[in-house]
Amino acid sequence: MDELKKKNARNGSIAYSVDSKIKSNEDEVKATVLHKDVGLISGISLIVGTMIGSGIFISPKAVLEGTGAVGPCLCVWAACGLLATLGALCYAELGTMITKSGGEYPYLMEGFGPVLAYLYSWTTIFVLKPSSFAIIALSCAEYASTPFYPGCSPPEIISKCLATAAVFLIVIVNCLSVKLASYVQNFFTAAKLLIIIVIIVSGIVMLAQGNTQNLRDPFTGGETSFGAIGLAFYNGLWAYDGWNQLNFITEELKNPYRNLPLAIIIGIPLVSVCYVLVNVAYFSVMTPTELLQSPAVAVTFGDRVLYPLAWVVPLFVVFSTFGAANGSCFTAGRLTYVAGREGHMVKILSYISLKHYTPSPALIFNGILSIFYIIPADINTLINYFSFAQWVFYGLTALALIVMRFTRKELKRPVKVPIVIPALVVLVSCYLVLAPIIDKPEIEYLYCTVFILGGLIFYYPFVYRKFSWTRRFMKPITMHLQLLMEVVPPQKVE
Repeated sequence: MDELKKKNARNGSIAYSVDSKIKSNEDEVKATVLHKDVGLISGISLIVGTMIGSGIFISPKAVLEGTGAVGPCLCVWAACGLLATLGALCYAELGTMITKSGGEYPYLMEGFGPVLAYLYSWTTIFVLKPSSFAIIALSCAEYASTPFYPGCSPPEIISKCLATAAVFLIVIVNCLSVKLASYVQNFFTAAKLLIIIVIIVSGIVMLAQGNTQNLRDPFTGGETSFGAIGLAFYNGLWAYDGWNQLNFITEELKNPYRNLPLAIIIGIPLVSVCYVLVNVAYFSVMTPTELLQSPAVAVTFGDRVLYPLAWVVPLFVVFSTFGAANGSCFTAGRLTYVAGREGHMVKILSYISLKHYTPSPALIFNGILSIFYIIPADINTLINYFSFAQWVFYGLTALALIVMRFTRKELKRPVKVPIVIPALVVLVSCYLVLAPIIDKPEIEYLYCTVFILGGLIFYYPFVYRKFSWTRRFMKPITMHLQLLMEVVPPQKVE
């Protein structure tokens, strides 16, 4: 009898320990959220590192084509920096007023409701973010492989395989640790700033030696057409795109009320100054005609000024594009995660890794889509036609800021910009959306609009009505993916 009591007691203690373990695991699941691991330096690096990709090194000629002369070209670069700063100031108010990750998504949700927020997430998650990630990875791969094929372009299959490998590596880094991804971003941002400083200092030396012929009478021959100037602004602002990246990770930012506006105030003017000075450096050794004819401006500059160390430039372009791709992946995963958390994407995309506290399902999903975009022959056309959609959402977000000044007066606003700033951003956005369509109307813009509005076909059954058969279908899939990736639902954010 005594032995039986001891056995029962032992079994009871085992059961109790198992129950305790389950409870502790449940507590751990409830506490699983994205941690605040991103400081001010990492925030600045994310903004600067994502804005400065390959454009300023490879093809700054698009602005020169629209302006026709050195003086107006430099003025447009400076004005684009100012406009990007004004847009980012609007986002600083929104980000400190609504401290949720996901970029424009939570602001459109609060300002206009779930339908517009869903259409934004639908367009950005399935087209804008992964295709942009793919283009940056392809640029990185092309520059990494070019030295191995002197005198000719590298085979397409090589570039695509390297781009796929870069996407795979970046996704793994971002899945493993937020801090590791931040360290990678900081390193590659420092690398691209280093080569920019080298180019700027080299340009100053060339100017000091008397190479100022291209900067004399800088406004002679300038373009006066309203449409051409507008196109120059369009291309310049595309080079500045990325100023809103920090708003995608607000929930992971340490002290967002201080660090978000501070990172914006430091990061965007820094990029603006770099862009203007780099262009001045280019004109110190190249005429406008030579710059327009150069396939890769920074490489041409390096061949003329930095020889025999000209190989440094393409190497640092690889660093620059890799860093921009890392930043793109980092922020895209957060938008997908937040959309899944709000029920606008499948729930598994909102789950968080138990081991690493990263939104690994969202990051993997974005990486898979990016690889699919690498496969086609040319996705630049896709980006060109969908870029107008990006400015639609920028304008709507600035309009949401104006609307919430009247409809959500109770919200605290640690940063409050003059209402004329979001009004100006709305006007600029309207122009940038309508200008390319009016200047050169093409059926592809209609296709893009149909795709964006086509998201409503999925919104009605899966989000609005939430049909029971969809939940029954997704439940076993979600369970198996959860076990495979060791992920759990996040703690609910109030």
